[in-house]
Amino acid sequence: MLEKGFSEAVVRFFILQSHYASTLDFSSVALSASEKGYEKLMAAMETLEKIKTSKTSTVDIEALKTKCYDSMNDDFNTPILIANLFEGVKIINSINDGKNTISEADLTLLKTTMNSFVFEVLGLKQVEKPANDDVSDEIMQVLISMRKEAKASQNYSLADEIRNNLTRIGITLKDSREGTSWKKD
Repeated sequence: MLEKGFSEAVVRFFILQSHYASTLDFSSVALSASEKGYEKLMAAMETLEKIKTSKTSTVDIEALKTKCYDSMNDDFNTPILIANLFEGVKIINSINDGKNTISEADLTLLKTTMNSFVFEVLGLKQVEKPANDDVSDEIMQVLISMRKEAKASQNYSLADEIRNNLTRIGITLKDSREGTSWKKD
């Protein structure tokens, strides 16, 4: 059993980190590690869109592109490709931090290379970010208030119905002296 659910993109990334002819170590620990790597890669892809150019480059993007193609030509070696993409992540972060510079032409090549291999070759996708938590909290406060009013007017069947419906969708209410709190299971 897995400790938690993982997005399809994370599972895909996990599988691609092993050569297709090798055995997978399918565990929560391995998937969690893949999730961290996937998030780092996707954060770099977002940063890539915000990078500023300079007149000259201090990084060799053509070499990165060649390494990525070479890994695919080596029996579709996705683990090596991913390692090369993480070299691209280091380049992106170093440019963003001002430690390196990149010309406009090299930035275009870097964007094309990273986008081609991350999204088209590996088929990875950005995981949709969850809805605004502030809105969720506001909605939950309305439901908690309705349940509190139902209990105050001794309409216990409505109060129980609210709690049961929330439990059914994976939300737990906890009553205490300070009030009612909630958490998503």
